[in-house]
Amino acid sequence: MRSNSQYPFSLINFFSIILITTARAEEPASKSFLISCGSSTGGTDSNGRKWLPDSKYLTAPSSIDTKSSTAKEQDPSIPSQTPYMSARVFTSSSSSSSTYQFPVSPNTRHYIRLHFYPSIYDSSLDPNNAYFSVHANGFTLLNNFSAYLTAKSLSHAYFIKEYSLVPAESGKLSITFTPCSKPRGSYAFINGIEVITVPDMFTQPPPLVSTHQSISIANSSSQTMFRLNVGGQYISPDRDSGGLGRTWDDDSHYLFAAAFGATAAADKNLTIRYDSDLPEYIAPKDVYATARTMGTTNAVNLNYNLSWVFQVDANFTYIVRLHFCELFLSKINQRVFNIYVNNQTAIEGADVYGWTKSKGVPIYQDFATFVVDVPGVDDQELWVELHPAKKTNPQYSDAILNGLEIFKISDSNGNLARPNPTPSSMLLDSESEAKKGNKKHSNLAAVISAGMVLLVVALCLLIYLRKKSIADRNGIVLGNWLATHDSPNPSTEYGRHKSGAGCSISTQGLLCQNFSMAEIKLATENFDESQVIGVGGFGKVYKGVIQGVKEVAVKRSNPSSNQGIDEFQNEIYMLSKLRHRHLVSLIGFCQEDGEMILVYDYMANGTLQQHLYKSNKPSLPWNQRLEICIGAARGLHYLHTGAKFTIIHRDVKTSNILLDESWVAKVSDFGLSKTGPNMNQTHVSTMVKGSFGYFDPEYFRRQQLTEKSDVYSFGVVLFEVLCARPALDPRLPKEQVSLADWALMNLEKGSLEDIIDPHLQGKISIDCLQKFGEIAKKCLADNGLERPSMGDVLWTLELALQLQKKNPDAGKLEGKEIEKAHDDSSSVFDDSSSNAVFSLIAMPTGR
Repeated sequence: MRSNSQYPFSLINFFSIILITTARAEEPASKSFLISCGSSTGGTDSNGRKWLPDSKYLTAPSSIDTKSSTAKEQDPSIPSQTPYMSARVFTSSSSSSSTYQFPVSPNTRHYIRLHFYPSIYDSSLDPNNAYFSVHANGFTLLNNFSAYLTAKSLSHAYFIKEYSLVPAESGKLSITFTPCSKPRGSYAFINGIEVITVPDMFTQPPPLVSTHQSISIANSSSQTMFRLNVGGQYISPDRDSGGLGRTWDDDSHYLFAAAFGATAAADKNLTIRYDSDLPEYIAPKDVYATARTMGTTNAVNLNYNLSWVFQVDANFTYIVRLHFCELFLSKINQRVFNIYVNNQTAIEGADVYGWTKSKGVPIYQDFATFVVDVPGVDDQELWVELHPAKKTNPQYSDAILNGLEIFKISDSNGNLARPNPTPSSMLLDSESEAKKGNKKHSNLAAVISAGMVLLVVALCLLIYLRKKSIADRNGIVLGNWLATHDSPNPSTEYGRHKSGAGCSISTQGLLCQNFSMAEIKLATENFDESQVIGVGGFGKVYKGVIQGVKEVAVKRSNPSSNQGIDEFQNEIYMLSKLRHRHLVSLIGFCQEDGEMILVYDYMANGTLQQHLYKSNKPSLPWNQRLEICIGAARGLHYLHTGAKFTIIHRDVKTSNILLDESWVAKVSDFGLSKTGPNMNQTHVSTMVKGSFGYFDPEYFRRQQLTEKSDVYSFGVVLFEVLCARPALDPRLPKEQVSLADWALMNLEKGSLEDIIDPHLQGKISIDCLQKFGEIAKKCLADNGLERPSMGDVLWTLELALQLQKKNPDAGKLEGKEIEKAHDDSSSVFDDSSSNAVFSLIAMPTGR
């Protein structure tokens, strides 16, 4: 049981505010402003919305301290040129030349959305120097704000800040941009402003979870921190309800550890119905039509919490809004659960059907919590957790959530600003290496320029550089071990040898151990050949036992291998800082006597490839293959989005998907992995590395790497799983050599069933096979932009598993029976079933 005594008495008194009853606001008025700042003509965005030029709304548009600018280049992730390619730049701190003013209703709240695309707009303006503040009708929205650092921290080229402002009694809404006095040359800029009339979203004061007393927000403004479609996919502004233009993001990035639970969608025959007390603008139907549950395995569910974790700012009050809609059950006390917010009990015995008395009827619950500043902790966390209740002995030990929003409430000074974020250490390391390389090239250019004065000096310099270039190619220069790029770092502190001799690796900040050679030899019985369990590009892999009890896999480098110190360092750097249920865990390394050795958790069931072909192991059933694909997709999805900086695996294949004793899939082998592009890039330019048969054709042609390169390789893996044959088989006829080409050809002809693994014939439901083939085909799109994200791949695979479990014999049906099976495939919950709707990839662990 959780304590309700986290806050001191003085804080309780502070929040003991009189309950204020407010009438429900009417639907939002149609009047709104979409302003493309710095544009003289406006334009239309990718959602079909029309934006107006901004000069009409500036209080002093002709000021010499205010100018319009155009971005020098467009990042491909930018959804449309409007409003991001134009900007209004303010170089003066005079409010008269940097204020927008809008005529608004004095009785309604308004959303303010600020759009930022930190880029080069003028050669005299450095994006690093854009530090400024933003105020709106007496509220501080941003202070000493750096859009450049914010975008870098988010790993996004552009971003949006959304605020809800109290009614402007004067009928005028003023937004002022003020450059900071430091650093020198600071300026402010803005790409787009939205002012949207909105109803009062908080008609009842939410209870403070620590005291269950209520707080008033009638005179407070707020900032939207998170808005999630739980268990569903991204919802764009044009699909939002009430014309409010909100975006709803996928929630999977915020789930704690591997406890993903199960995602589900409403039956196609279920209609989402808003009752008279809940207006449709609260959240769109798409939010309530999908959900995340814990699954239907009661024994498992009782042992863990379904948890979401959010990074927030300290010393602010937050309102947490949870959206619910029962999609499957039709009786009270079938699914009852407890809700915890910020480690405090918010509700005991939540029963969604008990609240609404009907399926398909949305409802929401609001809670307020104050996040204290914990000394020594940079990032404060706000937790939302669900756990099955026991008190009423419900039929299922389960919980459900459809949507989640978190709003930060302005403090007593009207402030909503926070300090600038600190970019991740991985990003800083990458940039540091790039700067070192740039400095080297700059110094070299300076030497050459000076040498041109004297021909003899220039010739000597050219001879020296020629010799140095040859030495580099022969492997004499070693990069700093933190480097993750293909080209070596110019540091000459260590010598570069394929054996790894001379390269010292510090364990500072790493989640792994530096083993001695004596410990490694003891664990592997002095590298006894009987302990060899595999051979890869890096070298042999031995089974071992550390400290007499823990089974491990020991990967020992082969001096003649094409993979050397770069891959060794990269693997340690990547895996030592990553922990995920579906990534193989690096326990430690050893670097003595010229050896490079890596130690991992032992995977008792070997590689996925071994269970498909090239071995005598029994064939895996289809459901198990699907669950393995889902696990691997979760691991890759985490690499692409869950870490603070995008990580591209670059060598996704069935031999790099390992299976533990419980058949849980784990992505392995990070020797070729690279950090993804930074905020000013769409790709990483690099030489092509990977495995034939899995290469992204776009990457192969252009040497431009993105996370979509992993998606392509995973598409090949999906067809390997389905067809149980290698990605490349030169023994076959020409048209069949490449599995990707052969599978796509059969998909186009409608004959995919003819090439699947004979062990699976008649055992895959029609709907499941159709959905599986569909997502695999999308992964193999020639153009990376047309491929789905790993999150989309994951969601579709879970749906395919659901369809298979719902109708496992549909592959054997014929004629009208197949048609009927297809019609029934969207029903996702059976009250009498004890099987999970989706695979539950989670054995929970405590916080």
